Parts: sequence; structure tokens; C-alpha cells
Amino acid sequence: MIKNYFKIAIRNLKRKRAYFFINVIGLALGMACAIMVFSLIKYHSGFDNFHKDKDRIYRFVTEKHQDVLSAPVGYDRSVPAPLGKVFREDYTFAGQVARICTYDEVLVAAKVGNEIKRFKEESFAFTESGYFDIFNFPILEGDKATVLREPNSVIITQRVSKKYFGNRNAIGQTITFDNKISFTVKGILKDLPENSSRKTEIYASYADLKLYDDWLGSDDSWGGISSQMQCFVKLKTGVSVAQVEPVLPAYVKKFRPKSKNVHNYRLQPLADMHFDERFDGVISKQTLWVLAIIGFFLILTACVNFINLATAQALNRSKEVGVRKVLGSVRGQILYQFIVETGLITVIAAVFAFIVAKLALPWVNQLFQSRVSINPFTDWQLVVFIPGLIIAVTLFAGLYPALVLSAFKPITALKNKLTQSNIGGFGARRSLIVSQFIIAQVLIIGMLVIAGQMRYAKKSDLGFRKEAVVMIPTGSQDEKAKTLKNQLQQVSGIEKITLCTAAPASDNNWNTNMRFESRAEEENFRVSDKTGDEDYIETFGLELVAGRNIFPSDTVREFVVNEMIVKNLNLKSPEELIGRNITVGGKFTAPVVGVIRDFHNLSFHDGIGAIFISSNPERYYHYAVKISAANIKTALTAVEKIWHTAYPEQIFEYQFLDEQIASFYKAEETLFRLIRAFSFIAILISCLGLYGLVKFMAAQKTKEIGIRKLLGSSIPQIIWLFGKEFSRLILISFLIAAPLAWLVMSKWLQDFKFRINIGASIFIAALAATFVIAAIAVSFQAIKAALASPVKSLRTE
Repeated sequence: MIKNYFKIAIRNLKRKRAYFFINVIGLALGMACAIMVFSLIKYHSGFDNFHKDKDRIYRFVTEKHQDVLSAPVGYDRSVPAPLGKVFREDYTFAGQVARICTYDEVLVAAKVGNEIKRFKEESFAFTESGYFDIFNFPILEGDKATVLREPNSVIITQRVSKKYFGNRNAIGQTITFDNKISFTVKGILKDLPENSSRKTEIYASYADLKLYDDWLGSDDSWGGISSQMQCFVKLKTGVSVAQVEPVLPAYVKKFRPKSKNVHNYRLQPLADMHFDERFDGVISKQTLWVLAIIGFFLILTACVNFINLATAQALNRSKEVGVRKVLGSVRGQILYQFIVETGLITVIAAVFAFIVAKLALPWVNQLFQSRVSINPFTDWQLVVFIPGLIIAVTLFAGLYPALVLSAFKPITALKNKLTQSNIGGFGARRSLIVSQFIIAQVLIIGMLVIAGQMRYAKKSDLGFRKEAVVMIPTGSQDEKAKTLKNQLQQVSGIEKITLCTAAPASDNNWNTNMRFESRAEEENFRVSDKTGDEDYIETFGLELVAGRNIFPSDTVREFVVNEMIVKNLNLKSPEELIGRNITVGGKFTAPVVGVIRDFHNLSFHDGIGAIFISSNPERYYHYAVKISAANIKTALTAVEKIWHTAYPEQIFEYQFLDEQIASFYKAEETLFRLIRAFSFIAILISCLGLYGLVKFMAAQKTKEIGIRKLLGSSIPQIIWLFGKEFSRLILISFLIAAPLAWLVMSKWLQDFKFRINIGASIFIAALAATFVIAAIAVSFQAIKAALASPVKSLRTE
């Protein structure tokens, strides 16, 4: 019997190839999205699950509160460097406590024979030995208990060992960090698992941190926190977070009693590290839920499309059902027959969906910077998911059409007297089409809002010059950097150059306290340090509104501040601040000589901060080079040659400032590209469903169309019969989708301090795009029906 079902199913599908291919395309697209979303969620959900006792591993993090009520709470994955040490000494809650100071994008070199190999490593960490008792990173060679307790010792992974030393034994070899500190390899670490949040592959003794950064390596540096410093703890069995967190405020009172920037230290579970974006998590659980919901709705639209097309074909199969029932088939047998047909289509669609998902995988991995794999031979969860998806789609998409078709009465079917009510009618199909277009239009409106906000962020005046400005790391923070600056100024095409910490807008921000003149207490707001020499203001095109620029100096002697400081000090005008002293970081006291117009120092997610500019050669980490747009390539070639002459032991690199600023909106760019792809798929599936409705209408209105043409109706008037129907459905779906999309996207925009308004133009554009795409989708079937011979139409009716 089952064999017979398959024979009949294959025969029917061969006869209705258009119906078959449209359904396969629709279901394949929806199922491909489902497979991709499932694989992505599974990939991210698997992070850090391999650690032993993972439920007892936590990271100390900081919530920063200010006295200003309007100031937002700040979140930082870091804590003051001494916190881990004093916690370990004062309490017995933890089995292990380990501090780790990580530097990103650093130069590491090794001498192998007569060759010196230099690489830019993604990260390099100074680590306490307890780190490897907390995390499950096995050491294959070397003594875990002692290796990082020895000064100038380092552990590297197998991959790093092979990259630097090939097949040689790396133990005993020497590597150099940032051309400053040399370490001896004392241990080899097993390569890190792919699903590890901790990606560092080189770990040096924590005792050597003080040689590189005296402040971070100090046990008295409670005055601030640095993003490099993190502290992890593995609590003892039976110890809870509720027991530990209440003791942490005592450290704030003891070591930071006068700070206006009040720290609250918390414990963040290891399971949350990958997902909590407040503390630099990679992707939020909310984002994964959104992806899951979108994937579900795309499957839903594909199933709705299948139902529409299947019921549109019902009239053509009514006599088949009648004959089979007359010959003795019961309803259950006919029901199984149509379910088998649906299952066959779904299985074929699943095969194509798998192929589409595999082809799209590189794009998805690039988009999310992930390494998702789709391999049913090694992934048992995928092996379970795909058959489950096939069964669910088969039942959901095929059951209703099967019930409708199997319910035909044989006499009515054979006499060809079935009505719309027998096959679901227009009402059910209209509702299904409307639901499809609601989903599609919500996605389209969302895509347009995201695109508008990104355009606004990238094209708005930021208050400084970003075009054709190149940021080049300095090779050193000494007199050599100033000499090289003078040489670079002679290069043809370079208009201006400055030594600085970072650009006006950067993710490299140092926030500190400020005291105005001789006030007894610090101000209740933080200020951001934008260290730069006397050419900083002109290079970036910053605008002075009062006073003058700083003079050349090798120390902090003068300050230029922005208007926000004037506002926060409640002064009436910028001129009132000129000549008056401020103290920053409790260390530097100097007069304010100029006030510049406010500029965006962060992304549009954040407000404009209080900023000061001063000269300090110890913090000159970059050259900012303004190059003539016509000479960028030749100028950069000349700059690289000069730079290599000065620093032959280093790697030359640079980044355009506008690209650096664009990276602020990396998450939004990812979301935009994803929604754009989903919108295309949703509108395509919806149009296939609309095609099914028009095909159904054409079958139902064959006689009506013939009579209208005989009575003089033109072809455009006939086409409008179909156009009127889909226009009404699109308008209804738009009236529901528009407020839904407005609510969702308004909430999304709340994350931006500077944002666009969701104007009528966005909704008009979404509606117009839907109309045009839908019109193209239905035009073929509508025109075919309008051109049909009226005589033939009346004969066949």
C-alpha cells in the first residue's frame, strides 16, 4: 500500500511540475533558514560547556554608578588589579582566584636559527597560575603548578608552537613581547577548543606585568580600572553568589572612599560571559531569540504558501478523489495519499534546503564572525533536527489540504459541482496571504529603519574630520616618535599629522576624575582624556569657540576642553573657563587655554562626554595622518618605507579613521544584512503564496472572465480583477504590520542617544516596494487569464 502511495505521488508531481517546483522552492528557502538558525543557536549555546565545574566559575565585573542622577550605569568586565589578591587573602569562599591581564593585537617575535619571525598576535596575557586550575585548558608539557610562578616564563599552545618553531621542540625557546620583554617557553598548552570564550594562546607569568605596566602590575592601583585586567574565581562547593557579593562593597569603602565614580563589584557566571553584551559578550540571548522567531515565521510562511497552492489545485483533483472513492477507497487512504505527496515534496525541499544552507554558511560565518559547521555525520543534534523539521512541516503544511481533499463527496466531485466552500473558499486563503505579508512587511520596515539609522550615523557631522585620515600606531613613546613625525611631514600628499593617543571618536577611551580649581571635592562627572600634541586640533578639524590651542610641550602644561565641561561646571560661557586651573586624574594641574565645540567621542549609542586635550608624550600611541585624497596610495607607500627604516623590528599597519568609526556599528551592520536576507526570503515566499491565490481565482473565475470579455471588458479591466484582490490584501496586511513594526523599531532605536525619527517615508517606501514586487509576481497568471479565449473559457467551464 505504501509503495502504491509513492507511485501515485510521483506520477502526480510529474504531471504538475510548476506546482511541484514552486512548493519545493518555498519550503526549501524556509527550511534552509531554519537549519541555519538552529546551527547558529546551537553553536553559541555550546560555548564554555567543556570546563569542569563550570557552574562554579565566575568573573568579577564592575557596575559604575555616578553621583549625577541622569548619568547611566556603566558596565565593565574588569575590576581594579588588586581586587583578586585581597579577596584571595581575606576570604575562603574560593578554591582558586586568578588575575589575567590581556593585551590585544600585540607584536610577538621569536628567533629561530638565524631567522626572526614576527607576528601580530590577537592577544597576549599575563596570568596567575591558578588560571589553569579554574579553566580546563590542559598543559601537555611543563609543570602546571610551577611554570607561571617563575619570572620570564611563558606557556604557548600547540598551534603557536608550530607557527613560530615548526617541528622543533619549543620548550626552552625564547619569545619577545612588544620588543620589550623576553620570555622562555616553559610549557605547551593543548590547542583551545573552538567553543571557548577565552581565545588567548600565549600566557606569561603575572609577576612580569609590572615590567610592562607599572600601574596595572601594582597591588595599590585601586584608583581606576582597565579593560585589560580581569579576575576569575572558582567558588568552593556549596558557596553561593549570595554569600560572596555582600562582602565586596567593603573594598569600595576601604580603597575608594572619596571617588565620585562608585564601583559595585559583582560575580558574573561563566555561562553568561558569551551572551552579556554589557560586559563585551559576543551575542545576546535576545538576539538568538529574535533569530529563532524569525526562522519560525519563515517556516510558517512557507507552509502557508504550500497550503494556498495545494488548495488551489484541489478543483483539478476533485474527479480523482471521486473516482477513488467510488472504487472503494476510504477517507483515511486518500488522506494518507496526500500526506505522502506532501512528505515527498518536503523531503526533496529538505535536500535542497541543506544544500542552500551549506552554500550560505561562509556568508553567515563571515557575518557573525563565527565558525558554525553543518555536518550531519558528526552532529547528532542536526541529525535529529532535520527529520523532526521534515515531519513537522509535512504535518503542518499537508494536513489541512489533505483533510479538504479527502472530504469531497464522490457524486459532487464527479459532477464537478464543488464550490469554494468545499475547498476552503477565498476567506481562508486571504487570511493566510495577509499573515504572510504581515511578516514580510514588518521585516521590510525594520530593514529600512536600520538602514536609515546606519546612514544617519555614518553621514552625520561628528564635529571632526574623518575622511582621508589614517591612524598609524607609533613604534615607541619617546623622542624617536617626534623625529619620525617630522620626517613624515615631508612626504608629498600629507597635509597634516599629529601624535595622539587616539582619534576624537574611538573605543580607546581613558576616563578619569576632574577637580575644578581649588574645590574640596572632585566634580561629579567623569572626563575623557584625548591626549594629543599641538597639531591634534587642526589635523582633525576641531573648532575652537574660545581661547587658543595648546603650545608645543613635552609635559602636561595646558588643557583644551570641550563645551560639555563648561556646561557641567554650570558656567555661563566658555570664556569664563579660560585661564582657570583644572586637575585631572589627581595628578595633572594646568590652566584651560581653549574651549572647542562638542564632538561625538563615542558612537551614537552614547551621549557626548566631557573631554580634555593635553600634550603627554607618554601616551602618544598613534600618528593621525591627514592625506590628500588624490595621493593616498603613493603617500602610504612612502610612509611605510620611512616607518620601516625607523622601526625595522616591527610590523607596519594602519587603519582609515572612517573605517574605524564604521566598526562602532558592527552589530547594526550584521543585523541589517541579516534582516535584508530574511526580508527577501519572506517576500519571495509570500509572492509564491499570492501566485497560488491568483491561480485559484483564475480557476474559479474562468466563466466570469469569459462573459466579461464577451460583454466588452478590456484586458486591463480583466487584469484589474486580480490586481484589486492582491492590492486589498497588501493594504490590510500593511495596516496591521505598520504599527507592529513601529513599536518594535521604536524600541530598537531607544538604544541610540542620537537617532532618526520613523517618518512616513519609510512606511510609504515599504508599501510601494511590496506592491511592485507583488505585482510582478502575479502579473503572469493574471495576464494569462485575461488573454484566454472567452469561447474556450465558456466551453471548459
